[in-house]
Amino acid sequence: MRQGQAFDYSSAFSRNIGWVTVAEQERLRRMRIAIAGMGGVGGVHLLTLARLGIGAFHISDFDTFDIANFNRQAGATLSTLGRPKVDVLAEMALDINPDLAIRKFPEGVSDANLDAFLEGVDLYVDGLDFFSFGARRATFAACRRLGIPAVTAAPLGMGTAMLVFLPDGMSFEDYFRLEGCDEEEMGIRFLLGLSPGMLQRGYLADPSRVNLEERRGPSTIAACQLCAGVTATEVLKILLGRGKILAAPRGYQFDAYRNSFVKTWRPGGNANPLQRLGLWLARKQLRRMKEQGIAGV
Repeated sequence: MRQGQAFDYSSAFSRNIGWVTVAEQERLRRMRIAIAGMGGVGGVHLLTLARLGIGAFHISDFDTFDIANFNRQAGATLSTLGRPKVDVLAEMALDINPDLAIRKFPEGVSDANLDAFLEGVDLYVDGLDFFSFGARRATFAACRRLGIPAVTAAPLGMGTAMLVFLPDGMSFEDYFRLEGCDEEEMGIRFLLGLSPGMLQRGYLADPSRVNLEERRGPSTIAACQLCAGVTATEVLKILLGRGKILAAPRGYQFDAYRNSFVKTWRPGGNANPLQRLGLWLARKQLRRMKEQGIAGV
């Protein structure tokens, strides 16, 4: 397309054809996806799915861009400092496809707006901050209640771990078992539930950068981009009804740094004996880090 040429959906996404059919591309055009969080993974999810040809989105985030976001967040630039993330990412997505239908939720997601956030949605993609346990649990519970498939991909080290929760399969809560846990225990259970293989373990160069009290840890753009790629693929398979889907309690993790890929299967989720052993070891390691005085732990 030359400058000044009118936007045309078929031309814009014609290079998708071959991996999807023309009819399938039109189906994607009619789909609506909700993404909570427009930060490290959520922002790149939106832009990747917009380039896949998805036609409508509900997006949420209450935050604004800060310079600390520059290493990984698609919308973080000097020109967007201080601007709401939902506004910046909506503009970027509309610059890809001006025909997009985007509904913004600048207050984030909460019990008060979840039904509106998920209204008419075909699939939910999790882009919330790792430590947003309350909002994440509420959103996945609402997806379950409304029969909406939900996908979460975690940026771990220089790789990604993928879990899919289908309406007729294992639920988020039954898998992670976060009920009654304090925030530290939720963090341990969420991390190990996401990545039973823990492929990212072993190459963390500076453990002092993990600060649980400040809800802060190291991140990489490599991991966020990998999350977007695997998420878009799972979204495509679910929406088009073709391709094998590894739904919870099955999942997988790919770590580019270690050149490793593992499929995981944890019947019972975090109640699985292997998971319970892993959780015990993780708690033991955390206590040891505290005793060693590692900052923020």
